[in-house]
Amino acid sequence: MPVINRMAELHDEITAWRREIHANPELMYDVEQTAASVAEKLKAFGCDEVVEGIGRTGVVGIIRGKAGSDHAIGLRADMDALPIEEESGKPWTSKNPGKMHACGHDGHTAMLLGAARYLAETRNFSGKVAVIFQPAEEGGAGGKAMVDDGMMNRFGIEEVYGMHNVPGLPVGHFAIRPGPIMASTDEFFVTVRGKGTHAAMPNLGIDVITIAAEIIGALQKIVSREVDPVDSLVVSVTQVKAGFAHNVLPDTALFSGTVRCLSAEVRDMAERRIEEIARGIAGAYGATIEYEYERSYPITVNHEDQTIKAIDAARAVAGDNGIITDIPPVLGGEDFSYMLLERPGAFIFVGNGDSAGLHNSKYDFNDEAIPHGASYWVQLVERQLPAA
Repeated sequence: MPVINRMAELHDEITAWRREIHANPELMYDVEQTAASVAEKLKAFGCDEVVEGIGRTGVVGIIRGKAGSDHAIGLRADMDALPIEEESGKPWTSKNPGKMHACGHDGHTAMLLGAARYLAETRNFSGKVAVIFQPAEEGGAGGKAMVDDGMMNRFGIEEVYGMHNVPGLPVGHFAIRPGPIMASTDEFFVTVRGKGTHAAMPNLGIDVITIAAEIIGALQKIVSREVDPVDSLVVSVTQVKAGFAHNVLPDTALFSGTVRCLSAEVRDMAERRIEEIARGIAGAYGATIEYEYERSYPITVNHEDQTIKAIDAARAVAGDNGIITDIPPVLGGEDFSYMLLERPGAFIFVGNGDSAGLHNSKYDFNDEAIPHGASYWVQLVERQLPAA
């Protein structure tokens, strides 16, 4: 079964919603305009309950189907944008300087709104559906905030599902895998303390810049020599700060970066080994370090049974040739992981076609993907919660 006819009929209207959201991007938890528009639409669709302010600015709509089941599932979309100056050149380009929907959350929100409208119109399912619109996915852990607000228990959500677009995957195609599908996202901070001196007399000091450089190079050996080659780990130093004049060796040097991996054991090892290597090298040269390691988003792990259900729904829309069931994991992070720690569920990718990459100033969500993503949501509900 291809795209649902009603989703095709609503395509232009959903596209207009998407472009309006795109033109008015908001960051992190400050998504008041977007959230208000989402809540207004859910009420107009006839949702049985619309609750705002979950996880600060999140919105949950409840749609009840026909009698026959008490089962409840959650469908999640994210609403926030990124602090990027848009260069897409589209007529619906961002009106807010320094902010843009560079990750397609506008499309995610629009597709789930389209599905919510259809489900509220037809009620061709039993049980209950919670449509979840989340703030602050881009670094603010809005998924965790909604969970911490008691969302799962409050609305009786038993399973939860998420979706994200992927540039390069053809429109109308889906991709998923059971188990880890996206990485944990951690940060580390190292301050090297030595002894500053005149740059012409390095023997009188302890040169923190050369020490930091040696540590940074040595950290890459964690990946190449301490991790099983079949496991995944990224240790990237992304910021280095030291010095203030061309003829002065400073007292301190600071560097920081990110760690991405797909297993708890590798995550623990990386946290420990970064500190051990930094302290060992610094100590060999008479310097000291200060070390901080901050754990952010957990590993996004798809549950096996729910992945099978997601594959079944995607196959109903895209056919056998339109679903990849063993896509390699992605080392980007996703705070839907917090919801998957609370309830079984699955996270799926939907094709965005030949577009600019995510987090790119020229990116734009492909509106041709809308009926496919919205139809997936509907298929997921009607297949899991068949009407009696």
